[in-house]
This record gives sequence, C-alpha cells and structure tokens, in this order.
Amino acid sequence: MRYNKTMTIVLIFGYLVTLAVLLIVLGVQPKTSSHSQFELRRRSGLGDEKAKILLRQREFLRDIISLQRAVASLCLVILSVISVYLFDWAAGLILSIIIALEIGAVARIGLWQKYSQQLYEKYEPLILTTIEQHQVILSLIRSVSPVVGDSQMIESKEELLEMVAQSSGAISPSEKKLITNGLKFNGMKVEEIMTPRSMIESVPMNELLGPLVLDDLHKKGYSRFPVVDGDIDHVVGMLRIQDLLTIDRKAKSHRAETVMSKDVYYIRENQTLQHALAAFLKTQHHLFVVVNEFRETVGLLSLEDVIEALLGQKIIDEYDVYGDIRKAATANPQKNNLPTKTRRDV
Repeated sequence: MRYNKTMTIVLIFGYLVTLAVLLIVLGVQPKTSSHSQFELRRRSGLGDEKAKILLRQREFLRDIISLQRAVASLCLVILSVISVYLFDWAAGLILSIIIALEIGAVARIGLWQKYSQQLYEKYEPLILTTIEQHQVILSLIRSVSPVVGDSQMIESKEELLEMVAQSSGAISPSEKKLITNGLKFNGMKVEEIMTPRSMIESVPMNELLGPLVLDDLHKKGYSRFPVVDGDIDHVVGMLRIQDLLTIDRKAKSHRAETVMSKDVYYIRENQTLQHALAAFLKTQHHLFVVVNEFRETVGLLSLEDVIEALLGQKIIDEYDVYGDIRKAATANPQKNNLPTKTRRDV
C-alpha cells in the first residue's frame, strides 16, 4: 500500500508528536506529601494553604495515575497504527514492541524527565481542576486502568482511629472501645496508669505478722505488698496475701522478711505499656516497682492495671477499696504534705 508524499509527511509528523507526548507522560512522577491524609486534613482545617494544595494532590493522585496510564496506552496504540501504515505490518509490529519495551527507560533519562516534570507542575492546577470537573469520565478510566491498591489506604494510626470513631452499625460500641484502646495502648506510658507513690501500702521487713497485722493487710484490698527496708525507696521483697494463709498463726516469730518473695522487678515510669505487658509475660510476675531516672520509687504497676488500660474498663472486685486509685490519690486520702502556715504550695 502506497501513500502520496503529503500523507506520509503528516503521518511522520503525527508519529513524532505522539512519541513526544508519550515520553512526557511517562516521564512525569506525580508528587505526594510525606504527611498522611489525616494530617493534611487537620492542617487544612487550620487554614494552612500549602496543606490544602497537598491534600488536593493526594486526593486526586490515583486519578492522575489512571489518566497517565490511559494516555500512555492511547499513544502506544496510535504509534502502532501509524507504524503499520508507514511500513508493512510485520515491521510496524516489531517497531511497536520495541517502543513499548524501551520507552519507559528513555522517558526516565535525567534531563528529559526533569523537563517533563516541570511541564507537568506548570499545568498541574489545570489538570487537577479538569479531573475534579469530570469525575464521571475519570471513573470510566479508572475501571479500564485501575491503580493497584486503589481502595482507600490507611496511612496512620490517627486515620484508623478516626475511621473507627465515625463507624456506625458495623462495629458495636464495646468493639469500638476495645479497638480504640488497643490502638492507643502502645503510646501510653507506665506513669499514666500506675498506682502513685502516695497510695502505696507497704510492709516493713521487720514487721511481726501477728493476727492484727494480717487482718489489717487483708482489709486493705491488695493481693501483694512491697516489703521495704526503712522507706519505700528501698523495696527488698514482695509479700503475697496467699503466702500469709500458710503461716502458723500461733507462732510469734514470723516477720515479713521471712515470708516475702525476694524477687523484685523494677520498671521505668517512661516505659510504654506494650513493654510492660511483655515484661509481665516474660517474668510471670504481677507487680512491678516503678522508678524514675534517679531510681526513686514513684509508684507500683500491676498486671491488672495494664489489662484495664488495654480493655479501657476498670476491673473492680469486692476487695477493692478505691474504684479509681489515681483519683483517690489526687484527693490525697493519706494527707501527705498538706500546706500549713509555714508550709506552702508555690
């Protein structure tokens, strides 16, 4: 099949223009922010203009990629058709295959890709506006050229928390609470849930464990007590209520240090609850002494405290004296360091 000279020139010109368009399209890499969509929405709500632009780019990113693929596919089809018309079908087919295989590498050559990117960024606002105004057409393009992972991706814990909070029907309130607390769990610190120092009930190591003392310990509502040598900053053991049940009540020589367990575990107040839970499982102990950077005792942490934080619900039994130990500590039932005329808060 032969064509006149004018037709050949038109086809060659169209071929070169289509090839240039294909190179530009494949050389473009749509920008995306390192911030999550949730964070961009938050900043945009605060009036951050840059965040608004980045949010718009992110929202239409998959549409841009789908459009990019569709245009590239159309260009390849046009090049194939022109190649077959200019040459015989075999030569045209071979040329089209070579272009399809190598065009991506050529488009990523430094200077060409830089030019393609600059050209895209210049017209990006117009492209985004066009996409926004023609969503029906873009939905058809997406169906023909879907992007891998086209479903909405969750990019941060905050987004997942927002999604759970806004869900209705699919998740029950109790499930929602459990999921929310589970997501927040790792970010919580030991100091947030520990029994404060002012509320610690301890037993001196030389305390005689007579009937009155045993009855008093039982009424306090705890299953374990730190045994101290002088003060709470010197914990030397743990006294368990269940161990007191086996001692001979008629004997008068039982002191706390003879009954206590000498295993004492310390945990820093700034450790995460995830670390604390792992430590409880590893040591198989139920009570840790919480210390600060100076190794001073600042509180106690029990396995029950960690489980309550994970469930988001207080576990109260018939032996608990206080429903909320931290609230009780704030009320200062121990009357610690009360201000007087000569002792004042500053």
